[in-house]
Amino acid sequence: MNMGDHHSEVSSTPITPRPMTPRLSTPPMSAPITPRTRTPMVSTPPVSTPITPRLMTPPIISAPPSQFHSPSLSRSPLLSFGGDHVEPASKTPRSRGSRTPSFLTPIIRTPRFITPLGSPIRKALRLTKLDPQDAWLPITESRNGNAYYAAFHTLSSGIGIQALVLPVAFTILGWTWGMICLVAAFIWQLYTLHLLVQLHESTETGMRYSRYLQLFNATFGEKMGNIFAIFPIMYLSGGTCVALIIIGGGTMKQFYLTICGGAACSANPPTTVEWYLIFTCAAVLLSQLPNLNSIAGVSLMGAITAVGYCTFLWVASVAQGKLPGVSYDPITASTEVGRVFNVLNAVGIIAFAFRGHNLILEIQATMPSDEKHPSHVPMWKGVKFSYTLIAMCLFPLAIGGYWAYGQMIPEDGGMLAALFQFHGRSTSQAILGLTCLFVIINAVSSFQIYGMPTFDDIESKYTMRMRKACPRWLRAVIRTLFGFGCFLMAVAVPFVSNLAGLIGGLALPVTLAYPCFLWLKIKKPKMYSPRWLINWGLGTLGMGLSAIVVAASLYVVIDTGLHVSFFNPQ
Repeated sequence: MNMGDHHSEVSSTPITPRPMTPRLSTPPMSAPITPRTRTPMVSTPPVSTPITPRLMTPPIISAPPSQFHSPSLSRSPLLSFGGDHVEPASKTPRSRGSRTPSFLTPIIRTPRFITPLGSPIRKALRLTKLDPQDAWLPITESRNGNAYYAAFHTLSSGIGIQALVLPVAFTILGWTWGMICLVAAFIWQLYTLHLLVQLHESTETGMRYSRYLQLFNATFGEKMGNIFAIFPIMYLSGGTCVALIIIGGGTMKQFYLTICGGAACSANPPTTVEWYLIFTCAAVLLSQLPNLNSIAGVSLMGAITAVGYCTFLWVASVAQGKLPGVSYDPITASTEVGRVFNVLNAVGIIAFAFRGHNLILEIQATMPSDEKHPSHVPMWKGVKFSYTLIAMCLFPLAIGGYWAYGQMIPEDGGMLAALFQFHGRSTSQAILGLTCLFVIINAVSSFQIYGMPTFDDIESKYTMRMRKACPRWLRAVIRTLFGFGCFLMAVAVPFVSNLAGLIGGLALPVTLAYPCFLWLKIKKPKMYSPRWLINWGLGTLGMGLSAIVVAASLYVVIDTGLHVSFFNPQ
């Protein structure tokens, strides 16, 4: 029994390993089964990363709204409209056998967004491409203008001293042809002004043409712009400032004599040159305002005073009645050629009365613009309001002035000179003084807006070369030198105000012809359509009329003589 027990005890030892799991669990770790449970081979589907670009499209849409009006938006990759941009699936090396099918690789077309907002955002981006340099220049430095600012600027620049000589044109044309030419010129220039407002921004290229010369160069080329556009546009800026100094300084002298009661006011009154200098100092001081939007208040004062002195002049003249022996027969020359050229010179005087087209694009450039609120909507509202007031001023001034004075109206000074010459004693001194004061304020205000294109052009040369904004001290120096340069020209050529017909002929294409050709070149209407025929007819007529008026004005100046007094203003 003991032997058996010992044997059973010894023999029981080999049986103990059976319940031991370590020895029985070795089969799951056998080599043939391990490839089946190896995770790298099973996890191959997550390697197909080309699906991830579908999730990366939202960041393209979530561009910050502030970029839509950024001056540097034109350099943004969001504006790369051309071509297809293919995003790589992954930069990790691919192993053999894990090649992704081609139909799983998406083609990303930028910026063709996959959301419904794609089309509006694309149009908005096209509309707001701006030149980064615009943020440094005085015309486009501030873009928070509105319809009210546009009305102030347009009214201040649209009514000027040139309107006072409208009755002089009636002395040659007579009642019938004078009214026909005045109405036709008003409708014609209002139509071309509407064309310029529409051409300011292009939905096709996304550009805003903030300057008349910029639009002309972009349409016809820089060479054509230097030949045909730069002289009349810059002359309408600098030349008008010279004329404003002459008229403003002379009116200051008249205001001084009116308030003081004649020559007894002072033993040594200021000379005419000194009055020019006083006016120039006031204009240069106001010209230090930084940009076009900052002079909106100045333009408002200019607009109010322009409407005021036009109203005073025609109301006071009509209230005094017709002069004794007044005649309305047209003045005729002794020769047939002289009569024709006199008529054309009168047409140039009427054309010179409607100015300001060289500033329309600059005024519209001060407004914000996007797809939902394009700038041409508030601009046209301001233009319609301002030109309603302009018509209410110019037509009564021309008709009332010619009715009151007839052929006796002075060629030099027009309505203002006639009021002092014929009714200086019978009219209240307060009315005379207030009229002179309004003329002075309007001249100072108009100097700012007409000088702004020249300031902008000079500063653009600096910013293009230095790649930075013009410092304040240099801006002040530029505007001061420009103002006193105009003063020297006014002293050297004080008779420039007598060349209204010649100046009107030179500036006539900018107002009546160029906008028609610009619209034809940019819009490309259907040949022989009504708009095509109208613009071709008006543009060709404007260019021909400009050449004829310039020739006629030169003939009249040579034939009748011009009192030339260089460096001797009277």
